[in-house]
Amino acid sequence: FSVAQCVLNPGDEVLVAEPMYVTYEAVFGACGAVVVPVPVRSENGFRVLPEDVAARITPRTRALALNSPHNPSGASLPRATWQALAELCIGHDLWLISDEVYSELLFDGEHVSPGSLPGMAERTATLNSLSKSHAMTGWRVGWVIAPPALAAHLENLALCMLYGSPDFIQDAAVVALESGLPELAAMREAYRQRRDLVCECLADCPGVRALKPDGGMFVMVDIRQTGLSAQAFADRLLARHGVAVLAGEAFGPSAAGHIRLGLVLGAAPLREACQRIARCARELLEVPAHA
Repeated sequence: FSVAQCVLNPGDEVLVAEPMYVTYEAVFGACGAVVVPVPVRSENGFRVLPEDVAARITPRTRALALNSPHNPSGASLPRATWQALAELCIGHDLWLISDEVYSELLFDGEHVSPGSLPGMAERTATLNSLSKSHAMTGWRVGWVIAPPALAAHLENLALCMLYGSPDFIQDAAVVALESGLPELAAMREAYRQRRDLVCECLADCPGVRALKPDGGMFVMVDIRQTGLSAQAFADRLLARHGVAVLAGEAFGPSAAGHIRLGLVLGAAPLREACQRIARCARELLEVPAHA
């Protein structure tokens, strides 16, 4: 929100990969900016393609906003993609708003912070927090790494809005960042194991396809072959089988036909949830349980 207030004017366009985190549209709209969705498809692992971004740049485009690992899919962008996107930002004089709150929950591959790429430090605002990496959502503490001129404006805005963060929260944040807590690696490994469990449990289920995420705390599942919309499938799954999931349409039309499963429960309830999802899919397809 603060970065948008400082770099975007009414009528400016900001390109955002869609499906997108549910608050993005409201956050950018609050300053009068226009969100231009860049659809990403499950067939490409929900990873944004530089050519799709390039095709939507206009003279009104002011910024590109991306999160990697991506919410809701958990997809992470490789270095080559970031380099191509960096060239677009430099060539068209765009800001890059890089949301990296899931960077510490990356299971596979390399996390690339695009602000570290050549020519990008002066045009990148890197967002992060302790909400996901340290499970400190209630503490509401985060930060922005930005060029000095932008950082000065952000500091003034934060002073007006917040008048500073409580000392005990800042002290806790310093300890969390500097201590190298073993619990962080343990939490990341627990999420990785839960991801693998969900993907394994749904691997042979007719009508559904789990999309293995690179990171995060959720798994997207393609349910289009069941014949129901994601919302209808989610409603049926809750009403008849007692499992709550989020319909992909909540994140945008490119996630239609997908549901999102959270990985915040342990192995036993996740396994049971997957069995119930499989049961729901088999009922719709009229496939015997032993098939």
